Amino acid sequence: RDVEYCKDSYSTCSGSDALVLATEWNQFRALDLKRVQALLNQPVMIDLRNVYEPETMERLGFRYTAVGRRPRQRDSAD
Repeated sequence: RDVEYCKDSYSTCSGSDALVLATEWNQFRALDLKRVQALLNQPVMIDLRNVYEPETMERLGFRYTAVGRRPRQRDSAD
């Protein structure tokens, strides 16, 4: 099987269609989200550990899914 190793968390984002966050390690809790967004082909994050707040991610322009959380209800003004 082919495995591609990357030098850091940002190089894994470069050219990817989405980011799947599967750990709550500190280095992934403190990502520069604007940088992540710029590196991804699309601003999509699937958070399997509920590290980030859905409202924050939405405000930053991500399509964000957090496993085990209810989807955020949009106000009629949204």
